[in-house]
Amino acid sequence: MTGAEDCIIPANVTIEAGVRLGPRVVFVEDVTRPILVRGSAIIEAAAVIGGGVEIGQGALVRAGAVVLRSVPPNAIVEGNPAQVVGYCSDPESGSRPTITNKDHSDFTGMTAPAVIDLGVGDGAMYLMRRVVDARGGLTVGEVAKELPFAPARYFLVFDVPSSELRGEHAHRQCHQFLICVHGSCRVLLDDGDRRCEVTLDRPDLGVYMPPMIWGTQYRYSRDAVLLVFASHGYDAADYLRTYDDFTSARHKAHS
Repeated sequence: MTGAEDCIIPANVTIEAGVRLGPRVVFVEDVTRPILVRGSAIIEAAAVIGGGVEIGQGALVRAGAVVLRSVPPNAIVEGNPAQVVGYCSDPESGSRPTITNKDHSDFTGMTAPAVIDLGVGDGAMYLMRRVVDARGGLTVGEVAKELPFAPARYFLVFDVPSSELRGEHAHRQCHQFLICVHGSCRVLLDDGDRRCEVTLDRPDLGVYMPPMIWGTQYRYSRDAVLLVFASHGYDAADYLRTYDDFTSARHKAHS
């Protein structure tokens, strides 16, 4: 641990190696609700960390944040109460590359989806075919020919409060394809080494999330409806629900 000038660190706090604390950080003392700060996390000046909170590996707590709920690995939180506002691509700098459809021109008239490599495993962004005329707009994709897998099921996510996170897991075998058919949300893809965020905010923009990618969706607009196609039926054993389990499984797969 480095820093910790004028910090209040009671006995109920466990701080792992590589953590950086700014000055005047306050950890709330509560013997029944211990606090854990995982390795390589950064907590900036005058932040307050509540009882029972876990600050995830590589997370960044902005100056003055009041953290009352656990922070996911590599997340950036700020505010009172603190909320996730992004994810670190480099915990030292706190930078986070975000790709949005507004970086691309109108793809009306395409004969096939445009596929953009996201640099995170085999994850990719798909700009689907779109047709617009005086009667309105239409976007289309042929499952067997244009999507990266044949779906076995779908589900819709909606009415998500903007402060809540969805996903926060990886799959061992299941592939997923995400389209925000109304409103907007952000999607994080993390392969254990690299992370990328995509803003889904139009119905002809999709994200392919292959197996063994840690995925999180957050900052849903009030009217957001997220459509997810999955290659497999529901199987609880296919889920890796903690980041530690994900990184451990990934390590075993590459050893």
